[in-house]
Amino acid sequence: MSAYLDTPQGRRLAYHKTEGDGPCVIFCGGLKSDMEGTKAVHLEAWAKRTGRAFLRFDYSGHGESSGQFTDGCIGDWHEDTLAAVTALTEGPVVPVGSSMGGWQALLLARAMPERIAAMVTIAAAPDFTEDGYWAEFTDAQKAQLESVGHVELPSDYMEPYVITKRMIEDGRQRLVLRAPLNLPFPVRFLQGTADTAVSVETAVRLLEHAEGPDMRLTLVKDADHRFSDETCLSLIEHAVEEVIEKGSV
Repeated sequence: MSAYLDTPQGRRLAYHKTEGDGPCVIFCGGLKSDMEGTKAVHLEAWAKRTGRAFLRFDYSGHGESSGQFTDGCIGDWHEDTLAAVTALTEGPVVPVGSSMGGWQALLLARAMPERIAAMVTIAAAPDFTEDGYWAEFTDAQKAQLESVGHVELPSDYMEPYVITKRMIEDGRQRLVLRAPLNLPFPVRFLQGTADTAVSVETAVRLLEHAEGPDMRLTLVKDADHRFSDETCLSLIEHAVEEVIEKGSV
């Protein structure tokens, strides 16, 4: 059974928390995914097996949390992440961000750097509203966004994504690849070469742009955006264990 957190913004977030030793590992899911995904559930099982504190939650408009997806934006989900970390964890945390959750992990590090012990991202998608959606919109789509307020995009994984004008405009206020990005803790970026949603070029750009003393990018040949087969799940587990160990030295 999920527990629920009421946020300062009046949203209700569903979550599962596993008590254990810190730092608390926090899974930040992707766009339109939820905390029942393979990676989140696998990491929870790992945490229970190893006695680690762990938190998975649904952003508003996702999974069991309140709200409609189409009403949300990067900033809302950033507020949700901040609320979950502030209310449900204490001390150092290790965000593990998947896809859009990678962007959320980076925003979290910018908002509360003193709380971050280490970080792992999986197919991180920073700035995708600008560099993915907006950059690839046709003139007709941009006009539609202005006149109708949203554009529908096909998805490889589910029903079409509805991209709202608010999501695009809010995303511009949250960009992390246009200003200094300091990650002064162990960081592991994981990326599949067969990912059709986030390119290897994006992963390399993030690696080159961010500043930090202990940062690595691991490319997995033929892994796709789900990054959820046994090999990939094992890699995620080992990356989390490695950064926790290095971050506590």
